[in-house]
Amino acid sequence: MKTIKAHCMVILATILIAGSFLASNNLTGTVNPISLTLLRFVIATLCLAPVVLFTPRFRKQIIRVLPRCMVISFFYSGYFICLFEALKTTTVLNTGTLYTLTPFITTVLCIFLFKMKVGLVQFFAYILGAIGTLWVVFNGSLNSLLSLSLTQGDLIFMLGVCSMCGYTIVMKLLYRKDNVIVLTFCTLLGGTLWMTIATVAMDIPLQWDLLQGNALLSMVYLAIGATLLTSYLYQKASIALNPSSVTAYIYMSPACVALLTFLIHGESISTVILFGIALSAIATLFLQIMNVRNSHKSAH
Repeated sequence: MKTIKAHCMVILATILIAGSFLASNNLTGTVNPISLTLLRFVIATLCLAPVVLFTPRFRKQIIRVLPRCMVISFFYSGYFICLFEALKTTTVLNTGTLYTLTPFITTVLCIFLFKMKVGLVQFFAYILGAIGTLWVVFNGSLNSLLSLSLTQGDLIFMLGVCSMCGYTIVMKLLYRKDNVIVLTFCTLLGGTLWMTIATVAMDIPLQWDLLQGNALLSMVYLAIGATLLTSYLYQKASIALNPSSVTAYIYMSPACVALLTFLIHGESISTVILFGIALSAIATLFLQIMNVRNSHKSAH
Protein backbone atom coordinates (compact mmCIF):
# COMPACT_ATOMS: atom_id res chain seq x y z
CA MET A 1 0.00 0.00 0.00
CA LYS A 2 2.88 2.37 0.83
CA THR A 3 4.42 1.75 -2.60
CA ILE A 4 1.11 2.31 -4.43
CA LYS A 5 0.65 5.58 -2.54
CA ALA A 6 4.17 6.66 -3.54
CA HIS A 7 3.43 5.93 -7.23
CA CYS A 8 0.23 8.01 -6.99
CA MET A 9 2.29 10.88 -5.55
CA VAL A 10 4.75 10.80 -8.45
CA ILE A 11 1.87 10.66 -10.97
CA LEU A 12 0.28 13.72 -9.32
CA ALA A 13 3.66 15.50 -9.35
CA THR A 14 4.06 14.66 -13.07
CA ILE A 15 0.64 16.21 -13.80
CA LEU A 16 1.48 19.32 -11.76
CA ILE A 17 4.79 19.73 -13.62
CA ALA A 18 2.96 19.30 -16.94
CA GLY A 19 0.72 22.18 -15.88
CA SER A 20 3.82 24.28 -15.27
CA PHE A 21 4.59 24.22 -19.02
CA LEU A 22 1.23 25.87 -19.71
CA ALA A 23 1.69 28.34 -16.85
CA SER A 24 5.23 29.20 -17.98
CA ASN A 25 3.85 30.02 -21.42
CA ASN A 26 1.93 32.92 -19.82
CA LEU A 27 5.18 34.31 -18.44
CA THR A 28 7.28 34.15 -21.60
CA GLY A 29 9.06 37.42 -22.34
CA THR A 30 8.00 39.23 -19.16
CA VAL A 31 10.86 38.63 -16.72
CA ASN A 32 14.21 36.81 -16.96
CA PRO A 33 13.55 33.05 -16.40
CA ILE A 34 16.22 32.75 -13.68
CA SER A 35 14.62 35.66 -11.81
CA LEU A 36 11.23 33.89 -12.16
CA THR A 37 12.70 30.65 -10.81
CA LEU A 38 14.10 32.52 -7.81
CA LEU A 39 10.63 34.00 -7.20
CA ARG A 40 9.13 30.48 -7.41
CA PHE A 41 11.43 29.32 -4.63
CA VAL A 42 10.87 32.46 -2.54
CA ILE A 43 7.05 32.17 -2.64
CA ALA A 44 7.12 28.40 -2.01
CA THR A 45 9.52 28.83 0.93
CA LEU A 46 7.45 31.64 2.48
CA CYS A 47 4.25 29.57 2.18
CA LEU A 48 5.75 26.66 4.10
CA ALA A 49 7.82 28.75 6.56
CA PRO A 50 5.03 29.40 9.14
CA VAL A 51 4.23 25.66 9.39
CA VAL A 52 7.87 24.81 10.11
CA LEU A 53 9.01 27.83 12.13
CA PHE A 54 5.97 27.90 14.47
CA THR A 55 6.13 24.16 15.21
CA PRO A 56 8.87 23.55 17.81
CA ARG A 57 9.59 19.91 16.81
CA PHE A 58 9.97 20.98 13.15
CA ARG A 59 12.06 24.03 13.98
CA LYS A 60 14.57 21.95 15.99
CA GLN A 61 15.29 19.77 12.96
CA ILE A 62 16.28 22.61 10.58
CA ILE A 63 19.95 22.84 11.63
CA ARG A 64 20.38 19.07 11.25
CA VAL A 65 18.51 18.75 7.93
CA LEU A 66 19.56 21.95 6.10
CA PRO A 67 23.17 20.93 5.19
CA ARG A 68 21.93 17.81 3.37
CA CYS A 69 19.14 19.77 1.71
CA MET A 70 21.66 22.29 0.42
CA VAL A 71 23.16 19.40 -1.59
CA ILE A 72 19.71 18.24 -2.79
CA SER A 73 18.67 21.77 -3.78
CA PHE A 74 22.02 22.34 -5.51
CA PHE A 75 21.12 19.66 -8.08
CA TYR A 76 17.49 20.84 -8.27
CA SER A 77 18.50 24.48 -8.86
CA GLY A 78 21.31 23.40 -11.17
CA TYR A 79 18.77 21.90 -13.56
CA PHE A 80 16.90 25.21 -13.92
CA ILE A 81 20.09 27.25 -14.29
CA CYS A 82 21.37 24.91 -17.05
CA LEU A 83 17.97 24.92 -18.77
CA PHE A 84 17.70 28.69 -19.01
CA GLU A 85 21.36 29.13 -19.93
CA ALA A 86 20.96 26.46 -22.64
CA LEU A 87 17.87 28.13 -24.11
CA LYS A 88 20.03 31.10 -25.09
CA THR A 89 21.60 28.97 -27.85
CA THR A 90 19.20 26.05 -28.35
CA THR A 91 15.45 25.40 -28.72
CA VAL A 92 12.70 24.15 -26.42
CA LEU A 93 12.31 21.20 -28.80
CA ASN A 94 15.95 20.20 -28.35
CA THR A 95 15.76 20.41 -24.56
CA GLY A 96 12.52 18.39 -24.57
CA THR A 97 14.26 15.74 -26.66
CA LEU A 98 17.37 15.52 -24.48
CA TYR A 99 15.22 15.41 -21.32
CA THR A 100 13.98 11.96 -22.41
CA LEU A 101 17.45 10.65 -21.52
CA THR A 102 16.83 11.36 -17.81
CA PRO A 103 15.25 7.98 -16.85
CA PHE A 104 17.96 6.00 -18.64
CA ILE A 105 20.88 8.00 -17.18
CA THR A 106 19.31 7.74 -13.71
CA THR A 107 19.06 3.98 -14.08
CA VAL A 108 22.70 3.70 -15.19
CA LEU A 109 23.76 5.67 -12.10
CA CYS A 110 21.54 3.46 -9.90
CA ILE A 111 23.31 0.37 -11.23
CA PHE A 112 26.58 1.70 -9.80
CA LEU A 113 25.24 3.35 -6.63
CA PHE A 114 22.48 0.95 -5.55
CA LYS A 115 23.66 -2.23 -7.32
CA MET A 116 20.37 -2.25 -9.22
CA LYS A 117 20.08 -4.97 -11.89
CA VAL A 118 18.73 -4.10 -15.34
CA GLY A 119 17.92 -6.85 -17.83
CA LEU A 120 17.87 -6.61 -21.61
CA VAL A 121 14.06 -6.47 -21.70
CA GLN A 122 14.04 -3.58 -19.24
CA PHE A 123 16.68 -1.81 -21.32
CA PHE A 124 14.42 -2.02 -24.39
CA ALA A 125 11.53 -0.65 -22.29
CA TYR A 126 13.60 2.51 -21.71
CA ILE A 127 14.16 2.79 -25.46
CA LEU A 128 10.42 2.30 -26.08
CA GLY A 129 9.60 5.01 -23.54
CA ALA A 130 12.06 7.40 -25.20
CA ILE A 131 10.57 6.64 -28.63
CA GLY A 132 7.05 7.29 -27.36
CA THR A 133 8.08 10.57 -25.74
CA LEU A 134 9.98 11.73 -28.84
CA TRP A 135 6.95 10.77 -30.96
CA VAL A 136 4.83 13.22 -28.96
CA VAL A 137 7.54 15.93 -28.90
CA PHE A 138 8.02 15.78 -32.70
CA ASN A 139 4.33 15.18 -33.54
CA GLY A 140 5.21 11.86 -35.15
CA SER A 141 7.44 13.54 -37.75
CA LEU A 142 10.54 11.46 -38.50
CA ASN A 143 11.93 14.26 -40.71
CA SER A 144 11.83 16.71 -37.76
CA LEU A 145 13.68 14.23 -35.58
CA LEU A 146 16.34 13.55 -38.24
CA SER A 147 16.87 17.28 -38.78
CA LEU A 148 17.73 17.73 -35.10
CA SER A 149 21.18 19.29 -34.70
CA LEU A 150 22.97 19.68 -31.39
CA THR A 151 24.44 23.02 -30.29
CA GLN A 152 26.57 24.30 -27.43
CA GLY A 153 23.32 24.97 -25.58
CA ASP A 154 22.44 21.28 -25.85
CA LEU A 155 25.71 20.34 -24.13
CA ILE A 156 24.87 22.79 -21.34
CA PHE A 157 21.41 21.26 -21.01
CA MET A 158 22.94 17.78 -20.77
CA LEU A 159 24.56 19.03 -17.57
CA GLY A 160 21.04 20.02 -16.50
CA VAL A 161 19.76 16.52 -17.30
CA CYS A 162 22.57 15.02 -15.20
CA SER A 163 21.70 17.50 -12.46
CA MET A 164 18.07 16.32 -12.47
CA CYS A 165 19.29 12.71 -12.27
CA GLY A 166 21.46 13.73 -9.34
CA TYR A 167 18.47 15.39 -7.65
CA THR A 168 16.43 12.17 -7.54
CA ILE A 169 19.44 10.10 -6.47
CA VAL A 170 20.70 12.35 -3.64
CA MET A 171 17.15 12.53 -2.24
CA LYS A 172 17.41 8.77 -1.73
CA LEU A 173 21.03 8.76 -0.58
CA LEU A 174 20.70 11.59 1.95
CA TYR A 175 17.36 10.63 3.51
CA ARG A 176 17.75 9.98 7.27
CA LYS A 177 14.15 9.37 8.39
CA ASP A 178 13.58 13.12 8.49
CA ASN A 179 10.18 14.72 8.66
CA VAL A 180 9.18 15.29 5.03
CA ILE A 181 7.72 18.75 5.73
CA VAL A 182 11.04 19.90 7.22
CA LEU A 183 12.92 18.21 4.37
CA THR A 184 10.77 20.02 1.79
CA PHE A 185 11.14 23.39 3.54
CA CYS A 186 14.93 23.07 3.77
CA THR A 187 15.14 22.01 0.11
CA LEU A 188 13.10 25.04 -0.95
CA LEU A 189 15.19 27.31 1.30
CA GLY A 190 18.34 25.84 -0.23
CA GLY A 191 16.91 26.41 -3.71
CA THR A 192 16.23 30.04 -2.80
CA LEU A 193 19.85 30.49 -1.67
CA TRP A 194 21.35 28.83 -4.78
CA MET A 195 19.09 30.79 -7.15
CA THR A 196 19.97 34.03 -5.31
CA ILE A 197 23.67 33.28 -5.86
CA ALA A 198 22.99 32.56 -9.56
CA THR A 199 20.97 35.77 -9.95
CA VAL A 200 23.68 37.91 -8.34
CA ALA A 201 26.54 36.14 -10.18
CA MET A 202 24.83 36.61 -13.56
CA ASP A 203 23.77 40.19 -12.70
CA ILE A 204 20.11 39.49 -13.50
CA PRO A 205 17.51 42.17 -12.63
CA LEU A 206 14.54 40.88 -10.61
CA GLN A 207 11.72 42.95 -12.26
CA TRP A 208 9.08 41.09 -10.22
CA ASP A 209 6.89 44.21 -10.33
CA LEU A 210 6.19 43.48 -14.03
CA LEU A 211 4.07 40.44 -13.11
CA GLN A 212 0.38 41.35 -13.16
CA GLY A 213 -2.99 39.70 -13.85
CA ASN A 214 -2.77 36.25 -15.45
CA ALA A 215 1.03 36.32 -15.26
CA LEU A 216 0.83 36.72 -11.48
CA LEU A 217 -1.69 33.86 -11.18
CA SER A 218 0.57 31.67 -13.30
CA MET A 219 3.50 32.46 -10.99
CA VAL A 220 1.44 31.50 -7.93
CA TYR A 221 0.68 28.15 -9.58
CA LEU A 222 4.35 27.61 -10.46
CA ALA A 223 5.40 28.41 -6.89
CA ILE A 224 2.77 26.43 -4.98
CA GLY A 225 1.64 23.72 -7.43
CA ALA A 226 4.78 23.04 -9.46
CA THR A 227 7.42 23.80 -6.80
CA LEU A 228 6.16 23.41 -3.22
CA LEU A 229 3.75 20.51 -3.80
CA THR A 230 5.93 18.64 -6.29
CA SER A 231 8.97 18.99 -4.03
CA TYR A 232 6.95 17.51 -1.14
CA LEU A 233 5.52 14.71 -3.31
CA TYR A 234 8.94 13.75 -4.71
CA GLN A 235 10.55 13.81 -1.26
CA LYS A 236 7.76 11.64 0.16
CA ALA A 237 7.72 9.20 -2.78
CA SER A 238 11.51 8.86 -2.85
CA ILE A 239 11.40 7.25 0.59
CA ALA A 240 9.49 4.25 -0.81
CA LEU A 241 10.65 4.19 -4.45
CA ASN A 242 14.07 3.95 -6.07
CA PRO A 243 15.22 6.89 -8.27
CA SER A 244 14.67 4.97 -11.53
CA SER A 245 11.01 4.38 -10.61
CA VAL A 246 10.54 8.09 -9.95
CA THR A 247 12.20 9.29 -13.18
CA ALA A 248 10.43 6.68 -15.36
CA TYR A 249 7.30 8.84 -15.13
CA ILE A 250 9.12 11.52 -17.12
CA TYR A 251 8.10 9.53 -20.21
CA MET A 252 4.49 10.49 -19.40
CA SER A 253 5.23 14.23 -19.15
CA PRO A 254 4.54 15.15 -22.83
CA ALA A 255 1.35 13.06 -22.69
CA CYS A 256 0.19 14.97 -19.60
CA VAL A 257 0.96 18.29 -21.32
CA ALA A 258 -1.09 17.21 -24.38
CA LEU A 259 -3.98 16.09 -22.14
CA LEU A 260 -4.02 19.31 -20.09
CA THR A 261 -3.85 21.38 -23.28
CA PHE A 262 -6.92 19.49 -24.51
CA LEU A 263 -8.82 19.95 -21.21
CA ILE A 264 -7.90 23.63 -20.67
CA HIS A 265 -7.63 25.03 -24.21
CA GLY A 266 -9.72 22.47 -26.09
CA GLU A 267 -6.89 21.64 -28.51
CA SER A 268 -7.55 18.23 -30.04
CA ILE A 269 -5.05 15.37 -29.76
CA SER A 270 -4.31 13.76 -33.13
CA THR A 271 -4.22 9.98 -33.64
CA VAL A 272 -0.48 10.25 -34.32
CA ILE A 273 0.07 11.84 -30.89
CA LEU A 274 -2.17 9.25 -29.20
CA PHE A 275 0.09 6.52 -30.60
CA GLY A 276 3.14 8.13 -28.97
CA ILE A 277 1.23 8.55 -25.69
CA ALA A 278 0.29 4.85 -25.77
CA LEU A 279 3.94 3.83 -26.28
CA SER A 280 5.06 6.03 -23.37
CA ALA A 281 2.31 4.67 -21.11
CA ILE A 282 3.13 1.03 -21.92
CA ALA A 283 6.87 1.59 -21.36
CA THR A 284 6.28 3.44 -18.07
CA LEU A 285 3.93 0.75 -16.76
CA PHE A 286 6.34 -2.03 -17.75
CA LEU A 287 9.31 -0.26 -16.12
CA GLN A 288 7.37 0.15 -12.87
CA ILE A 289 6.46 -3.54 -12.84
CA MET A 290 10.09 -4.50 -13.49
CA ASN A 291 11.32 -2.14 -10.75
CA VAL A 292 8.88 -3.69 -8.26
CA ARG A 293 10.07 -7.20 -9.16
CA ASN A 294 13.72 -6.17 -8.84
CA SER A 295 12.99 -4.58 -5.43
CA HIS A 296 11.37 -7.80 -4.20
CA LYS A 297 14.35 -9.85 -5.43
CA SER A 298 16.78 -7.51 -3.65
CA ALA A 299 14.72 -7.74 -0.45
CA HIS A 300 15.00 -11.52 -0.49
